[in-house]
Formats: sequence, structure tokens, C-alpha cells
Amino acid sequence: MSTNLIKSIQYYVEKMLTQNSGMKILLLDEETTQIISAVSTQSFLLSKETYLVDKIHNPNRENMKHLKCIIFIRPIDSSITYLANELLNPKYGEYYIYFSNAIKKSVIETLAEHDEFEVVREIQEFYADYLAILPNMYNFGMNLEDYPMPLTSDVWSDTALTRATQGLISLFLSLKTKPNMIRYEANSNLAYQLAKELSYQIDLENNLFLSKSNNKGPLLLILDRKNDPITPLLKQWSYQAMLHEIFQINNGRINLSDCPGIRPEYKEIIISADQDEFFRKSRLLNFGDLGISIKDYVSSFQQVSQDNQKLESISDMKNFVENYPEFKKLSGNVTKHVTLVGELSRMVTERNLLVVSELEQGLACTEKLQADNKDLIDLIKNPKITYQDKMCCAIIFMLRYEKSQPQMIIQLKDILRSIGFSNEHLAIADQVLDYAGYKKRQGDLFNNENIFSLGKSVIRGLKGVDNVYTQHTSNYVETLVKLVRAKPNSKIETLLPAYLGQDSKNQNSSYSVARPLNNQTIIVFFIGGVTYAEEADIIKLQSQLADAQLEFVIGGTNIINSKMFLNHIAGFSSNV
Repeated sequence: MSTNLIKSIQYYVEKMLTQNSGMKILLLDEETTQIISAVSTQSFLLSKETYLVDKIHNPNRENMKHLKCIIFIRPIDSSITYLANELLNPKYGEYYIYFSNAIKKSVIETLAEHDEFEVVREIQEFYADYLAILPNMYNFGMNLEDYPMPLTSDVWSDTALTRATQGLISLFLSLKTKPNMIRYEANSNLAYQLAKELSYQIDLENNLFLSKSNNKGPLLLILDRKNDPITPLLKQWSYQAMLHEIFQINNGRINLSDCPGIRPEYKEIIISADQDEFFRKSRLLNFGDLGISIKDYVSSFQQVSQDNQKLESISDMKNFVENYPEFKKLSGNVTKHVTLVGELSRMVTERNLLVVSELEQGLACTEKLQADNKDLIDLIKNPKITYQDKMCCAIIFMLRYEKSQPQMIIQLKDILRSIGFSNEHLAIADQVLDYAGYKKRQGDLFNNENIFSLGKSVIRGLKGVDNVYTQHTSNYVETLVKLVRAKPNSKIETLLPAYLGQDSKNQNSSYSVARPLNNQTIIVFFIGGVTYAEEADIIKLQSQLADAQLEFVIGGTNIINSKMFLNHIAGFSSNV
């Protein structure tokens, strides 16, 4: 098993650019721009004679009849309309059209009607309808503006359901496989609806899968974010997860323009685990080990430059690289990471994140009511802690104690109100409880027993001094372990039923019986967003379950951090 989502998308990108030799322009829509940028670089596109990259909806493009035009768009009404209008007034000599997913016959008919100048040379389906973030991680970039999906509702919007379904179908087709089973969380109507729609569409497009299916298809597991609202609320301490939590990684870019004293060339930094070897090796390191890794990286150049100054801190390293122009020229990538780690270090200090994280982890992993209450009130009253961080800690406390201490929750809200929290802020806390409170969840979110229920824990964060900040493990890990080691008639069959279609004759089929899984690919999809912490946990889990020869792929509607999660629940995109 060697699933690599990045290579799957890169295969399609290279194919569409290389099978049409000569100078060309690449036209994209908003979403395929993100898909391409996640796996390609400008230098790669130039190496394939791609002279320009532009948006298909840009009306100000010049006429260049000497260029071929490669069009890569999603099969959605808006993009098809732009394409049809382009063909009525073609700006280029020849058109090669690639859709990121299956298209209806009516689309081809529409394009044929508009191709009055007979410039279309080719129309194909290239199944690259998802963002490949890592070899094992994907998402669909589903923002609220384009895909409204209030998490407190148990019904999909049509656009959001269609996007999720199309994305998963594309994922399977790009991997040349077909799911042999779809399981979903029983308490989630959203998960059930997606399983139903996906199963229907796979049956409808069965001819596409017949030619692409491997002998043993993957198991698709559809999870609902409401069953684990804790993981996205926690501060993160591994490199990639920290960057996303503190600065937000947006299409591989990090905006540092608001950081004081930042050099102009580093106001926006591009990171890529595929293109950047240092980031690929360091992205899962905890913050302490990351500092050591950066120091070793800088020291290797320091030896070459024969500079003997001591590099004891991030500040020392920043000063060193700034004082050596040749270092910046030869090792711009290292300078980039020194800058990023320096800004992370500044934010950790400025926002007192060690204090915040210790409380969050304690609230998430252990139950000590009086100490929790005191520590939380102290933190809330601390003027050095941001509203956002106070909100996250308060919500975790409410999620843990809402059932057993409802009066204490009321008192907590009064304290929050007294220090300046608005009714709008407090309404978000209520919405979280309404969305993911104990009445809405399945499973035991705050179970402190070992995650495998099989003796000693094999995954419990990092050992040593960092353990207090990394003791939490994503809730779904326990779900996966129970599924992998399930026995017939176990509780997991009730919690994660298999979708058997509309045929009632299949409802008692042995097909749905849970059995131990071996030599299997498991694709996880989170409705409501996935986190980098969950991707890191799945790597650990795959290693721990190596004897079962399992491969995990994880993704979701989008990749979230605490701010995005709370905004999503509130159903808007402004700041919390």
C-alpha cells in the first residue's frame, strides 16, 4: 500500500500540461487554483511551457491566438458558464478542456453549441477535485460563503452536500479504487445523508469505477465534528499544527504582515511539505525539538562561514542570518523557518500560551472540579490572556462539566460577562453546547482510561517535560482502534453502522458485520473540518498498528483551527 494523494494530483497536472506541447496558457477557476497551487510550483509550470496562469473569469485577458489554452475547472454552473462565454469569443488558438470531476452529457452539448469557431480540441475528466495537502491528508476547502453549512443544523445545504460527494468520488477515482464499505457515525444525520448520497452517486457512475477498482477497496469512515469538539479548541505544539493555529495556513501561505519588524520579503511565507525538505522533516516536531533542529540547520552554515558567535536562542539565530546576506541568498529556506519559529516563539510568550495550554490539556484530559474552576477563573481574570484563548478554555470547561455542574456554568458566564465578554461571545459558547454538548455526542469524549481499553496506552503524547502540553489524543483514535480490532456483534457496529443502501434485503447481511481489519486502507472524512493534530495522531496510530498492515488517509470539509471552528459554529466568517 502506498497511497500518495499529492502524487495522484500531480499526475493529472503533469499529464494535462505535457500531452499538449508548445507555449500555452493555463486557465483556472477559484477552486482549481487552490488544487493546483497545493501540489505545483511556478517553476514546474514554466518547465512545462506554461507561459501564463490566469482565472477563467478574468475579462481583461489579452488575445493571444498563438498560444494553446489549457482549461482546468470544476464542473459547476458558474465555471461552465464562463467557459461557454470564452468559446463564443476565443482569445487563444486551441482549447484543451479538463474537468476535475465527472460531467453530464448536457455539459458537452452546451460546449458544442458554443464552440462556433471550432477551437476545442479535447474534453476530458481528470479526477483532481480535492486539495492534496499531504500524501495522506486532503480537504475540499469548503468555506462558508460558497458552501453554507451551519454545523448546528442536521441537514446539508444542497451545494455543500454536492461538493462533499463530488470530492470523495474524485478521491476514489484518482486512487483508482472504489470503497468496499461506507461506515458513518450513527448519531449524525449529516454523516448518514452523505453516506446515502455518495452510495447513490457511486452506483450511478458505476461504469467509471468498474475500470478503476482494485481488488480490495478502502473502507470510508464518515465522522462528525460534533463528537469531538475538543481537539480543534486546543493549542498545538507541533510545527505545522502550531503555524495553523496561530497564523492560519491558507492555501500553503502564511501571512505575517501584522508581525512587528517583519522584513518585507517575509510578510507572506509559502510552506510545502512536498517542496520543502526541512519542513517535511520538521513539521511534526514539538516546539522544543524544532528549536534544536533549526539551531542545527543554522549551525551547519555557521561552520562554513567560520563564525564563532554563540547561537543560544531564536533571537541569536535571527540576528545571525540577518547579518549575513550570503546566508540569506544561499539558504533562504532556512531563513524562512528561522523567521517562522521566531514569530511562534514571540506569540507563545506574548499570549502566555504555555499557561493557556496547560489549563486546556488539564481540562481535556482529567477531571478535578475545584482546581479546574479556580485555575480557569484565574486565567479569565488575567489581562495578559487574549479573549480568544479565554473563550477556548471556558468552552472546554463547559463541555466537561455541563451535565454535572450546570450551576457552575451559569456562574462562569457571569464572570465572563463581568470582564467584558459580550452577549455575542457568550452566544457562541451556547452554540457550541447546542452543537456538541453531551446530549448531541456519542461515545465518551472525556474518558480518561487508556484509549485502547486493552491495557497500557501506546499513544499518549510526548514523554518528558512536554507531556503536560501534549497529553491529549484526538477522540477519533479510540474510535479507529475499536473499529480495527472489532469483533462480530461488538458495540462498534451500533456506533459505526455500515451504509447498506436502500435495499431492505441487505439490512441483515453479514456484509455489515464488524471484523478485525488487516491489509486495508481506511479513508477518514470529517464533516465540519479536520485538524493537523488529527493527521499527526493518525501517523502515530498507523505505526502502532503496523502488524495489521493498515494505511490511513484523513481529510474533511476543510482544515480548521480553533478560530475557524468557533466561527463555523456561529455560522459566520468574521472574527470571534
